[in-house]
Amino acid sequence: MKKALFSFLFILTASVEMMAQTSSADQEIIQLSKDKWQWMADKEADKLSQLFHEKSVFVHMGGSWGKDREINIIKGGMIHYKKADIHSISVNIIDSTAILLNRITLLAVVGGNEVTNPFEVTEVYVKQNGAWKLGSLSFTKLNTNN
Repeated sequence: MKKALFSFLFILTASVEMMAQTSSADQEIIQLSKDKWQWMADKEADKLSQLFHEKSVFVHMGGSWGKDREINIIKGGMIHYKKADIHSISVNIIDSTAILLNRITLLAVVGGNEVTNPFEVTEVYVKQNGAWKLGSLSFTKLNTNN
């Protein structure tokens, strides 16, 4: 009986620790995503350049491109991500990959025009050498006529 009780307590303790670790990793990704939105709003290209993986891809309503072009677009103000209002957020971590979904309303300046759009944004992060790097950022415009 003692052996069964000890085994149960051991499994319970290990499960609680695993859930705390997962929750901690989820929170780390959520905070990193929030920081990214702020860095984009503030046009902090140096911080974004460190966050974006060298092979990262960005999918917008107007096309897709890599890290260098995204950084240059932000630096040059071709797209100014003024404010992302986050309505919901979820994270799924699979091994060393984190998939984050944001439902946002984005206020941006595009081509000199201020626009507001509802998006579902998919962010994919990969963990390399102990640090999370953004591998993909994709915007899907939501239909608000539902």
